[in-house]
Amino acid sequence: MASDFTATSDSPRLVFYDIAFARPREENTAAPNPWKARYALNFKGVPYSTEWVQMPDITKVRTSLGASPCRKFADGTDFYTLPVLKDSSTGAIVGDSFDIALYLQETFPDAGGDLFPPQDLNFVCPGALEILVPLSKREDVAHKDYSKFNTNVDWAFTIHAQLMGTGMRFDPEVEEQVKAEFVRRLGAKSWEDMGVYGEAREKLLVSLRETLTDLAALYKRDTSGPFLLGNQASHADFIVGGWLRMQHKTLPESEWKQIEEWHDGVFGKLHAALQERYGDVK
Repeated sequence: MASDFTATSDSPRLVFYDIAFARPREENTAAPNPWKARYALNFKGVPYSTEWVQMPDITKVRTSLGASPCRKFADGTDFYTLPVLKDSSTGAIVGDSFDIALYLQETFPDAGGDLFPPQDLNFVCPGALEILVPLSKREDVAHKDYSKFNTNVDWAFTIHAQLMGTGMRFDPEVEEQVKAEFVRRLGAKSWEDMGVYGEAREKLLVSLRETLTDLAALYKRDTSGPFLLGNQASHADFIVGGWLRMQHKTLPESEWKQIEEWHDGVFGKLHAALQERYGDVK
């Protein structure tokens, strides 16, 4: 495919639809899947603009773009979420973070670097089961090793998402509506009821650390840099990094400091490197 970056003289050909958290967006944006795609966009170095979408408007915006739901809830109903990438040059509408990375690699093969270099991604989330939160589980996709890695990393963090959920920040004008929707989805009694506290929280943090042990071991194979391949970043790092961004922005500072230091500091080093090199919010 052609790799011309620009649709017009004054606007990028790519529009990235991301979830609007509290202002300033650049500071508070935290959803893991949009961050996986944003890291990939910045890695490729292709110009793009961001359209911020409030959570109550996601279904309307996604359907107006013609982006079908790429996931479903456990009860079989459609789950509309972001990110979505729109390419005005090709007319493509890509509505899944993994598919966005695939699209960028196919459409801009010579830009930035290879998002999917060969590597061993043998991480299986211990005790992972199908859970209520819809995940991107793909069987019919290129780079199946990366896709499987994505699913297992999602499992590892999602089963501990109760640590993060109540730390999300929203604009005041939609805050109550957004919180009510999360409460409805999860069948909780209240927003505060979705959190975990005290001894139960400490146990969940211990569980998260143990769950990430084998993932951390992959990062210890090549100590020449912070990425799985040393100094060479790949989409596998962005998959992990999306969740680290979520933790950094939603956990109490003291807990995030713990995670930064776990497993010889591999996750703290990874997050810092990703934010420095590929963390621009455009």
